Amino acid sequence: MRMRFVCCFSSLLGALLICSSCSLFAQDGKPYVRIAKIVVDSAQLKEYNAALKEHAEAAIKKEPGVLTLYGVYDKEKPTHVTVFEIYASVAAYQSHIKTEHFLKYKSTVQHMVTSLVLTDVVPIALESKYEK
Repeated sequence: MRMRFVCCFSSLLGALLICSSCSLFAQDGKPYVRIAKIVVDSAQLKEYNAALKEHAEAAIKKEPGVLTLYGVYDKEKPTHVTVFEIYASVAAYQSHIKTEHFLKYKSTVQHMVTSLVLTDVVPIALESKYEK
């Protein structure tokens, strides 16, 4: 069964606790991590969620430098979406934003998103037991 993009955000933040053994990261051992805080027009929420899911699945499947793309929404405010992204490097991120699937996602959701705040973060730990 495919992962649903509805899960507890606190468990995602719990993944930020120590990453010293991740061999997929850039040679300097430093992944590029960012959090996108998004507010979606409530009338278009279903369409937005579908577009995000399609984009995340394509990015993970097609791009070796995209290590993690988690999309979740606030249980009390479903229009408040958080996307947690981990790339192998800044270069992997820069490549990602030029891909066909990313550009399709951006053009599809541009009129659905009412607010977007991107925050670069530094991992303290990145651990996970999640498997599809």
